[in-house]
Amino acid sequence: MDEDLQHPLLTDAAAAVVRRARAEFEDVQTLLRYRDAEEVRIAALDSPARRRVERSTIPTALGQATGRGDHEVLDLLHVADSVRERAPQVWAAFREGRLDLARVRSIARTLTKLEREESHEQLDVQVLDWAPGRTVAELQAWLRRFVARVEADLAVERAETERSRRFVRVEQADDSMAWLTAYLPAHEAAGIMSRLRKQARRRRLDGDERTLEQLKADLLADWALSNPTSRDARPSDLVIDIGVMMEKTDLTNEQPGLSEAADGTWEVPTSWILEAGAEGHTFWHRFITSPHDRDTFSHDYAGYAPPESLRRAITLRDGVCATPGCGTPAEESDLDHVIPWPLGPTSGLNLRPRCKRHHPQKSHLVLRAKDLRMMRRLPPWPPAEIPA
Repeated sequence: MDEDLQHPLLTDAAAAVVRRARAEFEDVQTLLRYRDAEEVRIAALDSPARRRVERSTIPTALGQATGRGDHEVLDLLHVADSVRERAPQVWAAFREGRLDLARVRSIARTLTKLEREESHEQLDVQVLDWAPGRTVAELQAWLRRFVARVEADLAVERAETERSRRFVRVEQADDSMAWLTAYLPAHEAAGIMSRLRKQARRRRLDGDERTLEQLKADLLADWALSNPTSRDARPSDLVIDIGVMMEKTDLTNEQPGLSEAADGTWEVPTSWILEAGAEGHTFWHRFITSPHDRDTFSHDYAGYAPPESLRRAITLRDGVCATPGCGTPAEESDLDHVIPWPLGPTSGLNLRPRCKRHHPQKSHLVLRAKDLRMMRRLPPWPPAEIPA
């Protein structure tokens, strides 16, 4: 529980979350106890056919007792078995109420995807430093990056297999509407959405009264139905910037790996990014990172306002507002000094994007707990070799 939750109602709310997580654990634990007891009983039966039939009734009996379907019961049992056997520390955190079922389920799915025992052990240790206090979406993004990092070679193989399954599908809906679904490489989908957002905002500034969502839908239809003069034709005003983090080892071909989007929402094989960069349709900002500490860049500046190059780099690096749980794009946010200027530098290490709503909250110390934790990770300022 956060030490800065001083208000009694906030303390009660946090305690309720812990109680709910413990209740979820007891629920799952009861399913396991029944299943395990039934397995012991059924194993003693003489007839193999009877054992098979009796075993198939386990999820049905549990479903009838708890108001669940067979598939839901089987999914819960699979989640519990995966975490209990492969991630004992995560299982203990679930029992203590530090993790709830939604987060445990996300971790279990990641354990299933990881193929090496040492990867399971790493996840069991590292995820507990991240998962508590984060949203489920933030945890899932971290888990995707973890898989890409610890089993990069296998992740590249899986990505190539999935890319071969790409498709576009139309499903008719009610009221003369339809769903258009595309299964595409993540960086291509991100580029499409970025272009739609940019052009839609420009139309709004020009006085178009349609909503941003309506504009994005109409623009996509216009682009798909247009008849360009050449296969590679691209409107010049749709050129966009996309920030990508890639490790030095990927560029030197020391080992295959995945590159990560600046906002952490997707990862693709580095070779795909290099191919896309060669096509020239999109301007890719490549942040070369260390495979050891993930250091990306450091840029100090003497004044308060960061130069445009630094502002753009931080926007691409972080992607969204630095406040946990906030998905406001960084390009629509202010740049906030974690350690207030002039005590803190105008640098990449000390600047974070903060949306219009959370920036004043942080400035008035409403968000002080999370920012203090961030500040403790920063190096001392000024550095020892620079006179204060």
